[in-house]
Amino acid sequence: MATKKSVSKTKQETQEPAVQEEPGKALKERYLNEVVPSLMKRFNYSNLMEVPKILKVVVSRGVGEAVSNPKALENAVEELQVITGQKPLVTKAKKSIASFKLRTGMKIGCLVTLRGKRMYDFLAKLINVALPRIRDFKGVNPRGFDGRGNFNLGLREQLIFPEISYDKIDKVRGMNVTIVTNARTDEEARALLELLGVPFRS
Repeated sequence: MATKKSVSKTKQETQEPAVQEEPGKALKERYLNEVVPSLMKRFNYSNLMEVPKILKVVVSRGVGEAVSNPKALENAVEELQVITGQKPLVTKAKKSIASFKLRTGMKIGCLVTLRGKRMYDFLAKLINVALPRIRDFKGVNPRGFDGRGNFNLGLREQLIFPEISYDKIDKVRGMNVTIVTNARTDEEARALLELLGVPFRS
């Protein structure tokens, strides 16, 4: 016969919520256990230090309308923080452009630089959740490489991220995602991203 103490403990254990696995943990483990060995074999690296890896991910937005509507920038910053889980840095104009009524130092955008856990969390969400939600999605354009192993991806709207509700946005805005790697060539960088699950267009 179970005692009162053991019954209450069992009840408490059943009421405790299940711990959810961190989104980026599986992606990081995939890199270590699958991607690294595959890249070493494909490119004949002699040691682990030669295997390319993602150093950081930069998510940025230009908000030109902030010149006349500061509230637009506030909304853009808030959305980016919700999407990335990190407070964005507000960017300022480096030079004046009279035709756009833009003066040096005016706030015109925002960006977030992600590393470590938040970087993997964002990439996992981008690959597994956001990209598949793009209408008529046929794959990522492989022309986004810059010749130095980095990849630039333009997203047309913030609504592909599940944290953003259509009823709460003031305007559909896009963003640019730059995946910075230490790969020596675009070919190596593309292989790295493909093995991580980035669906490139054929």
